[in-house]
Amino acid sequence: MTTRGITVLAGGLADTRDITVRAEAAGFDAAWSGEFLNRSAVVSVAAMAAATQRIGVGTSIAYAVGRSPLVLANDARFLDEMSEGRLTLGLGTGTRGMMVGWHGVADPDGPASRMEELIPLLRRLWHLHEGPVQHEGRFYRCDITPTADIQPPYRPEIPVYTAGVNARMIETAGRVSDGLICHPTVTDSYLDEVARPAIEKGAAKSGRSASDVSLKGVIITAISDDSEQARREAAAQLAFYVAPRAYGPVMEASGFGAEAAAIQSAFRAKDHEAMVAAVSGPMLEEMAAAGTPDDVRDQVARLEQRYDHAALYSPSFTLTPERVNDNTTAILETFAR
Repeated sequence: MTTRGITVLAGGLADTRDITVRAEAAGFDAAWSGEFLNRSAVVSVAAMAAATQRIGVGTSIAYAVGRSPLVLANDARFLDEMSEGRLTLGLGTGTRGMMVGWHGVADPDGPASRMEELIPLLRRLWHLHEGPVQHEGRFYRCDITPTADIQPPYRPEIPVYTAGVNARMIETAGRVSDGLICHPTVTDSYLDEVARPAIEKGAAKSGRSASDVSLKGVIITAISDDSEQARREAAAQLAFYVAPRAYGPVMEASGFGAEAAAIQSAFRAKDHEAMVAAVSGPMLEEMAAAGTPDDVRDQVARLEQRYDHAALYSPSFTLTPERVNDNTTAILETFAR
């Protein structure tokens, strides 16, 4: 049975904490927070964990670049302790431009190889109480000898999920991760033809089973008594995600290459209306849930069958903060257990 969560990517820290408390009361299984130019996943999840008792909390995603392995390992260690073992550490690198321009990464090549080096190193650092950690790799170097008593972590293993869009990055999940965080634009055909084969390929290289890797999906969800309004809002968020050229091949593989080209052209022209208009009906149905509460219940029930865990996510692109809050409330109320 698919478990259900909510993703919080809009608003401030108080909003994030409040939504997580309400999601716990509504019976959601998990709440997730990512980060962006103006948002910290680590601080957000700390606030979420401190305000709740049962609900799972996770970063979706925290940037795996811009933090040293030791800093990232300790952030996760303390978040897991604060939540009493409710953390899932979701990691991603962002695009090449983000790695260089946002995080100052000198060598943005090989992001999948970077993650495959980082995650085993994090797991070793969580066991620093057992002895020194020496590592000399392509991207990271550690030479750490404990100089004081270091207590074992709250849990010996913290689940680590990695985000992936192209086949090579998805393969990383098969090699070293506990789960794959699927992009909101994933379709059934992309899962069957690209993602699952890539997971299997990665798992085989590590002597694992593909069944060891959970699938976490993000479902853009817009709810309104005005179905057309909800569809426009969901389409706007999809257009925002498809706008970078890097997503062209993904859309091509799912049969939406023409829509992606139109969206990207409108984005370069800074024409938001044209971006939204370029999202076709079939594309919207494959990638989002939008409409009245009854419509959305049926759509989510269909879409979440792809995943082991599905996180519902309110659009925010072109929406006012008030509308994002209202829609998030509608999601919580519509899917309360």
